[in-house]
Amino acid sequence: MHEFSDQEIITGCKENNPVFQKKLYEKYYNLFLKICMRYTQNTQDAENLLHDSYIKIFRNIEEYESKGSFEGWMKRIVVNCCLDFLRSKELKNQKQTIMPEEIGQIQFTSRDQSALDTLSMKDLVKLIQTLPCTSQTVFNMFVFDGYSHKEISEILQISEGTSQWHVNNARKTLQQKIKNLYDKR
Repeated sequence: MHEFSDQEIITGCKENNPVFQKKLYEKYYNLFLKICMRYTQNTQDAENLLHDSYIKIFRNIEEYESKGSFEGWMKRIVVNCCLDFLRSKELKNQKQTIMPEEIGQIQFTSRDQSALDTLSMKDLVKLIQTLPCTSQTVFNMFVFDGYSHKEISEILQISEGTSQWHVNNARKTLQQKIKNLYDKR
């Protein structure tokens, strides 16, 4: 069976060819579902966000000008779709103002690192999903999606200090949850 290049898939999708749309969907399904799972509390919301993301990708594919990574362009749409979902659902109700001087540094001990090494990505995603909504969102944007605290503060309309606090709060919480898992094993 012929494997299509990204350029062939992009061209086919720009022509609204369902064969190429299906190829694109299948090729990136797992990657994008993982992104959606990091931003949600359950699989149903993640799958809904994934489908919404693909709709936006297909509707806006004409705007992709083959400059930069196509995968990166699509990831940005997926992340933005997740952020829109969170904004509409509850994020505005959970804003907190934390001053930068309240932020502490978190260090993993060798025991914590050992526990972290034994976790699968699936287990880590499950732990991330237990974080409070805002901490989960900021942590994902900073750690996995590469946003700076300045960008996060602008997108979520929170201060940079609050963004930093949420990342550190998420790290502390995850560190404790990982430690608890390790202690149970």
